[in-house]
This record gives sequence, C-alpha cells and structure tokens, in this order.
Amino acid sequence: MKFEEILKNEIYRKVIKFFHENPHSIDTGRGVATWTHEDIDKVRTALKKLAGMGILNAHDTSSTTAYCYTRDKKMISMVEKLLNE
Repeated sequence: MKFEEILKNEIYRKVIKFFHENPHSIDTGRGVATWTHEDIDKVRTALKKLAGMGILNAHDTSSTTAYCYTRDKKMISMVEKLLNE
C-alpha cells in the first residue's frame, strides 16, 4: 500500500499526524489509541504497518512495543507535504 493511500484512512492519518506533531514522543499502542480516541486494535495494526513502511520506529521490550517517529529527514519532509495537501 502506498503512503498516499494510507493517508486516506482516518486512523492511519491520525496516528501519523500525532507523531508528526509530537516528534519526540515514544508511546505504546494503548497510549496512541488514547491520544487519537481510536480503537486500540486498529491503532496497533496501523502502528505495525507504519513501522514496516519506515514512518515509525518500533522498540520492542519484554512486555510491549513502543513506537516513535522516524528521524529520516526525507521521510519527515514527505509526510509534512502530504499532510498539508
């Protein structure tokens, strides 16, 4: 799935926007679901997909996975451009 197509999905867009607006955040699926007011299972699916695409970084611990925004400047620039369209 292309990035432009993912942005058409409201949950994916909210998750991306959350991290873009809070670039230093590190949070779990439950935390992101709370901030975005979305279903936790749908948010976790979005987080995994976005991490697979390189938009987010996943950090696994023994009990959970936390996510943070990419530090790739080209990716951040592309995200900003597409969010502003």
